[in-house]
Amino acid sequence: MLAYHDEEWGVPAHDDRHLFELLTLEGAQAGLSWSTILRKREGYRRAFAGFDPDVVSRVTPSDIERLLQDPGIVRNRLKVESTVVNAARILELQEELSSFDAYLWSFVDGVPIVGRWRALAELPAETELSRALSKDLKKRGFRFVGPTVCYAFMQAVGLVNDHAVDCFRFVELAAP
Repeated sequence: MLAYHDEEWGVPAHDDRHLFELLTLEGAQAGLSWSTILRKREGYRRAFAGFDPDVVSRVTPSDIERLLQDPGIVRNRLKVESTVVNAARILELQEELSSFDAYLWSFVDGVPIVGRWRALAELPAETELSRALSKDLKKRGFRFVGPTVCYAFMQAVGLVNDHAVDCFRFVELAAP
């Protein structure tokens, strides 16, 4: 958990595979602890072809049945199926806008939103922006992308810098 916070959480991400990975993991986390998901991260990478959306979009119903037996991932049918569906939607966005990255970063005009939180208890579970992203993703056919999942995703990939102001990462990531 500490390494994830210190090295990855909140760092602006622009690689479509990495963005797909974090969207998948945030959706898988719904109802579970983040530490559980981080422990299964390598299992997800193995099970979902390194988060290559082209490969994942072609997962078959028999592949899904096999994945539901894999203890390296969360074995929830809706979450596994959502990963396959979301891969296909990412391919559509890549066709339309050149990248999933371009789509996501358009919601913040290419610049991370910087929170000014003094304590973790102040962090919202969702925002107007995460509700807008959720609504648009759902309209495009994405699954497991409610406003709370979207906000956690936005924080994870650096669309939002929600490190507390006294955290060393806040200063590093807020610097121009």
